[in-house]
Amino acid sequence: MDRLVTIKSNRYGMEIRMADDVPFDMLLAHMKEKFESSARFFEGSHLAVSFVGRKLSYTEEETILELFRDITSIDIVCVIDKNAEHELVYRNAVAGTMSGFQKKDGQFYRGTLKKRQVVESDSSIVILGDVELGAKVIARGNVVIVGSLYGSVHAGAYGDDASYVVALDMRPKRLRIGNVEARRQIVYQESLDIKGAKIATVDSGRIYLDPLVED
Repeated sequence: MDRLVTIKSNRYGMEIRMADDVPFDMLLAHMKEKFESSARFFEGSHLAVSFVGRKLSYTEEETILELFRDITSIDIVCVIDKNAEHELVYRNAVAGTMSGFQKKDGQFYRGTLKKRQVVESDSSIVILGDVELGAKVIARGNVVIVGSLYGSVHAGAYGDDASYVVALDMRPKRLRIGNVEARRQIVYQESLDIKGAKIATVDSGRIYLDPLVED
């Protein structure tokens, strides 16, 4: 029975590994026992959580998160999926933002930003979804988008040209870092030439796109 649920901490937060060959109700009961016995170790923590080993429906995921809230004082800031490309983004860019978050210096937004939606942050921000055309993100620090960027982003909004923007797919309507604004056509063309996740940084007064991870 101990193998039904395993809880491990990692640099991003908490990983919950679940058996996939038992009914969900049985798994949930075992998970409740695990949460009750380990809650004191994570008391007051702000964590990201990932579910491993079992494909969960939206309802099942929400049921587990509700169990968290009922039993522990853990604040689940986001749920990280196990998509390989998404993991690449977290490993190489989000780690610094997560570290800042533990110091209450970073924010998360889970969901797609749609037309006319605006998200502002006084620090760095991770968007767990797409930024659609007509949506806008403004952050004092870095902006990491685990999804596609088609709308507008302003990182380093207080004039910090050392900030960066990361996205799995980057074709923004408007991209600005600090006091430097990118030419849309150049960014679009550079994005087409790069496979995988991309990072935008400022160099010599111009915004350049590069692969997040070199081959």
